[in-house]
Amino acid sequence: MKVILNQDVSTLGHIGEIVNVRNGYARNYLLPRGIAGMANEANEAALKHHRRILDKKKAQLLGEAKALAAQIEKIAVTVYKQTGEDERIFGSVTTAELEELLNQEGHKVSRRDISLVEEIKKVGVYHGQVKLHSEVTAKFKVWVVAKQ
Repeated sequence: MKVILNQDVSTLGHIGEIVNVRNGYARNYLLPRGIAGMANEANEAALKHHRRILDKKKAQLLGEAKALAAQIEKIAVTVYKQTGEDERIFGSVTTAELEELLNQEGHKVSRRDISLVEEIKKVGVYHGQVKLHSEVTAKFKVWVVAKQ
């Protein structure tokens, strides 16, 4: 089934693209959530007409993502964990914890967009990254400190 994307979908494409997806995925997920619309002749003609608006929306979203990335790259979050021998932490630092810390800093991000460059198992400085847009990824520092 061909659909026109109303939003960026990382696994499918960008706003305004016509993509071919399975019928069930379109009917049960994309269409009800407004992520995509049917790609028939009338909608394709309307898409050509609204292409300028979509390009402006894309540029605006990209600009907002770049501005947010600049703010996030200045941040260093601190995670307090209990430690054992050789400064190894009990458990590990999760993306849910990082999401909460970034939200406390005033940056609304989803844990699904956060990834860790390396697994955090010891006290020290690490790097995390947030995928804000298909073209923008912001990196930030994660300080892991022993809980007193």
